[in-house]
Amino acid sequence: EQYISISQEQEIALGLQSVPTMVQQHQGEEENPEIQAFIDAVGERLVNQSDARDTEWEFSFTMLDDAQTVNAFALPGGPTFMTMALFNEILDASSSEEQAEARVAGVMAHEIGHVVARHSAQRLAKQQLTQGLSGAAVLATYDPSNPNSQASQAAIAMIGNLVNMKYGREDELESDRLGVRFMGQAGYDPCELIGVMEILAGASGGSRQPEFFST
Repeated sequence: EQYISISQEQEIALGLQSVPTMVQQHQGEEENPEIQAFIDAVGERLVNQSDARDTEWEFSFTMLDDAQTVNAFALPGGPTFMTMALFNEILDASSSEEQAEARVAGVMAHEIGHVVARHSAQRLAKQQLTQGLSGAAVLATYDPSNPNSQASQAAIAMIGNLVNMKYGREDELESDRLGVRFMGQAGYDPCELIGVMEILAGASGGSRQPEFFST
């Protein structure tokens, strides 16, 4: 149980507002419909066949056309992302389509864990970035059905923080635990996360791994 100063409705709105910035930073959405359909299917299986389905978050899954950045991301409220760079690394290192799917599922399950645990909202609150956001301030200036609606200055400031947010070790460990749980419930082998870690260790060339895999 936790108290967070942002309502769930505001959290969803902030996440939706942040999507265009996230997509732009990573060369747009992957245009191959088969790849997008694949990540949609994996994400929906994870949500619909695990405890994540009992939450109120509006999950979406997007493959980003970034061939350089090996990483994955989650925004508050449900939008989750993987880069083509990470996807290609997984495909190259997997011995079968089934193994590759399980490894992709591991990445997405970890990100779903961040959403379910409300890590973004917690960190915004800890950084006192919510002081300028009260009541329906975000929702009054943003309509999810109208992408051209204007975001408030408070929301714009938070979007920049959300898109570039790094989680602490405690948050990452909690997402690891939730990710393993969601994978198992959805019928994926959680042990395939070990292979993902090995892939990232090789991709990093000995340098610091993505924050998302610091655990």
